[in-house]
Amino acid sequence: MNSPNIIDILSRNLTEKLFPPEYELVPDLNDLYELELAFYEKLILSDDELLKNGAYFSRIGDRYTRHFMMCMGESLRLPAHSSSRLKSFFEKNLFRTGYATHGLFPYRGKFHPQMIKGLINIMGLKPGNTVLDPMIGSGTVMVEAALMGIRSIGIDASPFCRLMTQTKLDTLTMSLTRARKAFNNYKEVFDYFEKKAEKPGAETKSPNIKTTGNALSVMEEADQYITTQNRSSLTKQQKETSDTYNFLLLAYLDSVGYSERSQRKSPSEQFKAILERYIFVAEKIQNVLAGTEAELASSRVFEADARDIPVEESTIDGIIFSPPYSFAIDYIENDSFHLNFLGVEIGRLREKMIGLRGRNLSEKFELYKKDMEEVLSECSRVLRQGKLCTIIVGTNNNQLGKALKTSPEEVPGLHEFLIEMGSRLDFGLVKMMSRPIMGISNTMRKEYIIILQKE
Repeated sequence: MNSPNIIDILSRNLTEKLFPPEYELVPDLNDLYELELAFYEKLILSDDELLKNGAYFSRIGDRYTRHFMMCMGESLRLPAHSSSRLKSFFEKNLFRTGYATHGLFPYRGKFHPQMIKGLINIMGLKPGNTVLDPMIGSGTVMVEAALMGIRSIGIDASPFCRLMTQTKLDTLTMSLTRARKAFNNYKEVFDYFEKKAEKPGAETKSPNIKTTGNALSVMEEADQYITTQNRSSLTKQQKETSDTYNFLLLAYLDSVGYSERSQRKSPSEQFKAILERYIFVAEKIQNVLAGTEAELASSRVFEADARDIPVEESTIDGIIFSPPYSFAIDYIENDSFHLNFLGVEIGRLREKMIGLRGRNLSEKFELYKKDMEEVLSECSRVLRQGKLCTIIVGTNNNQLGKALKTSPEEVPGLHEFLIEMGSRLDFGLVKMMSRPIMGISNTMRKEYIIILQKE
C-alpha cells in the first residue's frame, strides 16, 4: 500500500474542495458553521441569486456580489480615540456586522447579520415571500429581509426594540437633509433630548429651547405620531419628521449609554461623534442602494406579545428568531434609561418579557418553558405547511443547573428543550448547527442554530 503524500495533502485547501475556483468566499470566514452555510448557499441558490443576495461569497466568476459591494470601504466612522482592539474588531467583522444600518445601536445579544442572510437563503425564502421574527430585538432579520426583497413582519414586547428596528429600516431610504442640519447644531439637539429626559414619557409639549434659525425644525411637535404603529397614515412631511426625530433620538440614547462606559468626552461630544457615525452609515448604504430603492421589500413592525402573534393562520413563509438567553441578560435593566425616556411602565413590561417573569431561578425557568411552548404553538399556527422555522439560542448551563438543582454538566441545553417542545407542535428537526459565542464565554460558550419544519 502506497504511503500518502503528506506534503501534497497538506497543500490542499478545504475551500477549494468545497467550491470551484470561480466561487470566491469573503475574507475571514473561519468558523465551521459559516462554511456550512456557504456550502448550502452554493447548493440552493443560482449564480444570479448568489450575486444579488448571497451572504458568504465575494465574487462569482468576474462579478462581485452585492454583499461584497455593500460591505467594502470603511464600516464605521469610529472616533479617533477608539482603542486598537475596537478598530480591529470592526475590521475583522466587516462582512459579518459592519454594513447597512446594523451598526446604528450596539444592542446586546444581536445577531450577526451575515448569518441571518445566509439562513434566509438556505431556508429557501425568495423575494415576494414573507418572513416573521416574533422577537425582533435590534431588528436584524427585518433589515436583512428588506435588503433581499423579502417582506417581513416583526414584533416585540419592548417599545424600545420597536423604535430601534423601525429607525434602522427607515434609515435605508430616509432624507438626511434635516439630520445633517441637526449635526451642525448638535449641542442644541442634545440639550433638547436632555431636557426631555428630565420628564420621561412627555408626549406632546416640546421643551422650551432657544434655537438658531431652523436648527431644530426636526423637533416640531412630532411626539404624537413618532411611535404610531399605523405609519401608513402619516403624510410625507410627517414621515420625514418622524424618521429624522427617531434617528436623532436613537443617536442620543446610544450616546447616553456610551457616556456611562467612557468618560473620555462630555456627553454632548459623545452625541456629536455618534451622530456623525450614524450619518456616515446612512450615507454609505443609501449610496449602495441608489436607483434600486424600489426593490426593497415592505416591513411591518408591531409592539406585541410573541405568545399571541397578530398574524393570520398559515400566512408566513419562514420564521427566524432568537428567544431571550434565558436568565443571562436582563433586557429590562439593560434598556431601563431608554424605556424610561419613552415613558414605559417597566414593572408592567417585565411581566410580559419571556425569561424575566418569576421570583427565583426555578420559577423563572418553569415560566420560561411555558411561555416558549406558547410561542412555538403560535409559530406553528401562522407558518405555512412544509415551511421552516429557525431558532438561534444559547444555553447558560450554570444558571440552568441552579434552577434544576443539578450540576451544569448534566443540564440539557435550551435547544434540546425547544426541539422537544417543537416535536409536540408539528415541528420536526431538519438541521442543527452550533457556533461559538465570543466575548461572554464565561456565561455561554456556544449557541445553537436549530431548523425545524412544520410537518
